[in-house]
Amino acid sequence: MPIKPIIELTALAAAALKAHGASEPMALTTAKYLVAADVQGLATHGVMRVASYCGHLAVQRAHGAAVPKIVNEKAAACLIDAGNGLGFEACEMAVAQAVARARTQGMGFAGVTNSHHCGALGILLEPVAAAGMVGLAFSNASSAIMPQGGTRAIFGTNPVAAVFGRRNAPPIVVDLSLTQVTRGQIMLYAKEGKPIPDGWGMDKDGQPTNDAQKILVGGSLYAVGGLKGTMLALAVELICCALTGAALSHEVASMHTNEGPPLRLGQSFIAIDPGALAGSEVYFERVETLVAAILADEGVRLPGDRRHALAATAAQQGVNVGDEVFKQLQTLAQGPA
Repeated sequence: MPIKPIIELTALAAAALKAHGASEPMALTTAKYLVAADVQGLATHGVMRVASYCGHLAVQRAHGAAVPKIVNEKAAACLIDAGNGLGFEACEMAVAQAVARARTQGMGFAGVTNSHHCGALGILLEPVAAAGMVGLAFSNASSAIMPQGGTRAIFGTNPVAAVFGRRNAPPIVVDLSLTQVTRGQIMLYAKEGKPIPDGWGMDKDGQPTNDAQKILVGGSLYAVGGLKGTMLALAVELICCALTGAALSHEVASMHTNEGPPLRLGQSFIAIDPGALAGSEVYFERVETLVAAILADEGVRLPGDRRHALAATAAQQGVNVGDEVFKQLQTLAQGPA
């Protein structure tokens, strides 16, 4: 398994995206966030996604020349149209807008419409924590969860993330999809031709399956927490789509094929300034009091700690990339066959 410096891996991923039609800003921003996911040990949201993105760029499921722009706004909120480009530029812009508006209004909301997959939401929220604020992020995705009692997937995996800035320590990062496992994990099993464990998903007829491919094509993942997780997926769907005008998950053709129109996904980002509420001093004190209580038990770790540790190691030693993924990146960087 090759170990590559962050800069080298980022340049290679960006070159692959550019070779398949992404503008330089889109390619560089996308590569930055994908490599950041690998750096933090989130390989399912890392450079393994480049091949899928290149496929979408090649057939215009993602528009490589798109430039995100604000299309509607009020003082504390705005809507950004991603123009059906890859999602990271628009989402990065949305986070910056949410933070800037929170500084003046106490809270900022930025929605993104006509977007694409946007990777690990917790990474996108890092600037919120750096600003000493609280951040929330939501995204929908192509349908993956069946309503309770249904036989057709309606809601996406619909990830949710939250970040809580701390004064002299890395932030607390909560980042999860609303399914028992991520679709990226299913993709890894499908790529390796391995059967998935029981309880991960169902086929297109709503029957339990161990075939990863049957889940990816017309099937469904089990929601985390059963009915409760399904209801949360519904709430995220509305936050991301009803407020932004984006496509609902069941209107989106599978993300795992090059066939179909642009995804038109929706994302929402919220930044909250503690100074507008109990005040920053009280906020930091309450956070650290809770952290101390959590860590009083031996063996407990805070959400995000593993990410921070892996990132520190990768900065010094480089990033582990699978042989197959690295060879694929090299091939993709040479352009379409």
